[in-house]
Amino acid sequence: QVQLVESGGGLVQPGGSLRLSCVVSGRIFSVDNMAWYRQAPGKQRERVALITRGSSTNYADSVKGRFTISRDNAKNTVFLQMNSLKPEDTAVYYCNIIGVGFNSWGQGTQVTVSS
Repeated sequence: QVQLVESGGGLVQPGGSLRLSCVVSGRIFSVDNMAWYRQAPGKQRERVALITRGSSTNYADSVKGRFTISRDNAKNTVFLQMNSLKPEDTAVYYCNIIGVGFNSWGQGTQVTVSS
């Protein structure tokens, strides 16, 4: 069974920064794509950033230049560095990990950007 544990969310003022982490544990043979999604109240879940096993990255237009996704393969961990945060970044953020035999989601971590 694969488990994902997220951390790093919280309340931050506009222009501030947060760093999210997601640790994968359990019976894992290999981890392929790692991604962060978010869902704001009343909106559909959207993918924010993705990083492949080979460390290629892809970002939503709304976060390009402000967010950076990275991974530590030795620790099965994915990070999302969020800078220059805006009120519209407020959402529950979820990590999604795809590997051999699994496609798992984290429990979500709240990010609130407000003054």
